[in-house]
Amino acid sequence: MSVPDKSVIVEERPEEGVAVIRLNRPDVLNALNMEVRRALAERFTALADDPSVKAVVLAGSEKAFAAGADIAEMKDLGVVEQYQRHAERLWRAIAAYPRPVIAAVRGYALGGGCELAMHADIIIAGQGAQFGQPEIRVGIMPGAGGTQRLLRAVGKYKAMKMLLTGKPVGAEEALSMGLVSEMVEDDAVETTAIAMAKTIAGMPPIAVEQIKEVVLAGQDAPLDTALALERKAMQMLFASADQKEGMAAFVEKRRPAYKGE
Repeated sequence: MSVPDKSVIVEERPEEGVAVIRLNRPDVLNALNMEVRRALAERFTALADDPSVKAVVLAGSEKAFAAGADIAEMKDLGVVEQYQRHAERLWRAIAAYPRPVIAAVRGYALGGGCELAMHADIIIAGQGAQFGQPEIRVGIMPGAGGTQRLLRAVGKYKAMKMLLTGKPVGAEEALSMGLVSEMVEDDAVETTAIAMAKTIAGMPPIAVEQIKEVVLAGQDAPLDTALALERKAMQMLFASADQKEGMAAFVEKRRPAYKGE
């Protein structure tokens, strides 16, 4: 299913098993208003129920992945109005997506845009990309994971510097601090992300989902608990047909044909 170009997001299917979800508000650098957030939540919820999609690439435009929340929409809100928006429910649809998400970041990923990128499992950044949480500069603070996901990605001292100064970091610094998985030329960002998604889409689907589930569930658990989660998930995979196929193909020196069974 494709989303019309007039939509605030556009869906593309460049490779078998791969969906690209593209933010489509280039006139405002893909600022995240509530319409965009609802559209993203709807698409990720639908894709979660579509087993033909095995990996998602989240992309923006050449100038901006997403330059932040739509300040014009937010500036006059009161506490109750902000609460009643329940944006956290919309973000949750992305966080709960069971298969890998790759953020393809060109240009600005600021504020809500940086938070959106951090909802992904892998971040591919162009050399000209800029990451930041500048909310403090407009009198507020991050509210969609910008403090907590950033802390877990880069550690206290790097996170505090970004959060308290509001200054962005370039792709090279983001890579060195652990916020980015890979840095490539700007014009290679999406092809790299799609190629990686295609590679993942060719892996055994149940194992892919279990890896993502265990990594996310275990990252904040005590080590013994996390290791138990890992061990049980690995043992469970021995009940899958894909485990039998993968190991047989390895022994027989042929390409495996995974079916997600």
